[in-house]
Amino acid sequence: MSQEKFTTSAFGLPILEVKNLTRCFGGLVAVNDVSFTIIQYEIFGLIGPNGAGKTTLFNLMTGFITPSSGQLLYQGTEISQLHPHEIASLGIGRTFQNIRLFAELSALENVRIARDCRIKTNTFKGILGLPPAPKEEQKSKQKALELLELIGLGERVNEKAKNFSYGDQRRLEIARALALEPQILLLDEPAAGMNPSEKKQLSKFIRNLRDRYNLTIILIEHHVPLVMGLCDRIAVLDFGQLIALGEPSVVRNDPAVIEAYLGND
Repeated sequence: MSQEKFTTSAFGLPILEVKNLTRCFGGLVAVNDVSFTIIQYEIFGLIGPNGAGKTTLFNLMTGFITPSSGQLLYQGTEISQLHPHEIASLGIGRTFQNIRLFAELSALENVRIARDCRIKTNTFKGILGLPPAPKEEQKSKQKALELLELIGLGERVNEKAKNFSYGDQRRLEIARALALEPQILLLDEPAAGMNPSEKKQLSKFIRNLRDRYNLTIILIEHHVPLVMGLCDRIAVLDFGQLIALGEPSVVRNDPAVIEAYLGND
């Protein structure tokens, strides 16, 4: 497996460490002894053929499933046995391969629900199950409006989510994840269903998110040109195993990656 040396000088310090993660479903090894370290503020791509284990790895990293073995360290703390809401409260947000919005609620309501969950998780009133104070309610609404403006839906805040295009629903889901104020944002196939123009805009949008919010971003994506042009580093999975890790120029020319995924065109 190719793995080039990578310094942290251009970014920050290690923020998420995947250590020998393995996940088995019966006799199927979906993720097989995978290890890598995510550096603060980088945009990290995860690619590979269908069924390579990418979404399973995301589910391991966000608590939706637990590993059969291995460790997941967030800022040095083991989190692999935590529940999804506990991991989210620590500062790890995500979107999903299949969009998960409240179709009958407005864009504003969708984002506010996520924002209010954060308030209830992180305040004393939330612990007691009490509603947020009016001042907190107003702050929550204002934050939601700011996020909708950021993603380009500021003029459509009262429209139902079901009426948005697929690309706009993807953006709305990102806004919901940002409402939790994460330090790490995981995006599962954010360009799926988008046309070439939307994909180009998405790449710029993701980079702007990183810069504006000092985010670390990890994304699964099948659109190779987007990944190669956007990501600082890329990991490649094949049959649950990590076969390459490095900067795009290194991964693009790796023989194992070409054979397994990119092809010889």
